Amino acid sequence: MNIREYISSGVLEAYVLGELSPAEREAVEKNLREHPELRQELAAIEQTQEKIFFQTAITPPPALREKILAQVQPASTANVVEGKFNYWPWAFAASVVFALVASYLAFYYRGQWIESQVALNEYIAQNQQIAENYNTVNQRLDKLQSDLSIMENTQFVKVVMTGTENAPQAQASVYWNQSSEEVFVSIQSLKQISQENQYQLWALVDGKPVDAGVFDGQFEGLLKMKNVKGAQAFAVTIEPRGGLPAPTLSTMQVIGTLPKG
Repeated sequence: MNIREYISSGVLEAYVLGELSPAEREAVEKNLREHPELRQELAAIEQTQEKIFFQTAITPPPALREKILAQVQPASTANVVEGKFNYWPWAFAASVVFALVASYLAFYYRGQWIESQVALNEYIAQNQQIAENYNTVNQRLDKLQSDLSIMENTQFVKVVMTGTENAPQAQASVYWNQSSEEVFVSIQSLKQISQENQYQLWALVDGKPVDAGVFDGQFEGLLKMKNVKGAQAFAVTIEPRGGLPAPTLSTMQVIGTLPKG
């Protein structure tokens, strides 16, 4: 028997891997008993397999490890040749454990990544909403401070416009600066009108109505209108959207004159 050719044939590796038929295994074991060189080579192959196993092995989660090992049925008795323990059945079981654990970890961490990504997106959306709310509040505060500065400015005259027969409950106010000619209007109570119409502010100058601008009824605080010079009174009518060059007196809602003195 040519020992080197027998070793190079790969039959010992096949024996360790459990790929031989019962008759072939019996023949290999007979040769192992008769040739010490073959037993040494077999031991080297098993040591190599054992080293690979321990280098690649990981510790699976206890529950998963027990479940998998319960399903893997290694040989009830180890293959013994001249007192050597055959580690391959356990190495094979460990390779199965390794593959399943790797799959489990890949699935687990992918799920964790997806959950983290969703949480991050929600966190970003919440921050954006908070930023938008903060900006809205700041804008309202700025507008309130601006309005208060005008209302408290002694250079502005407040003209209270009360309801006419067309709208007895209506009320609005005008803040007019005689020096800068600036005009601001404030609504206390005006009825809702159709989209085809707008309110139009008029200033009475030298007995003639002067257009001071149009506005919709939905706004808060003060609304800047057209500058007016030399006004004696103010009034509001309902006109077609965009306004008219002359007021429709039949739709007048409120009117007020400048306070005397």
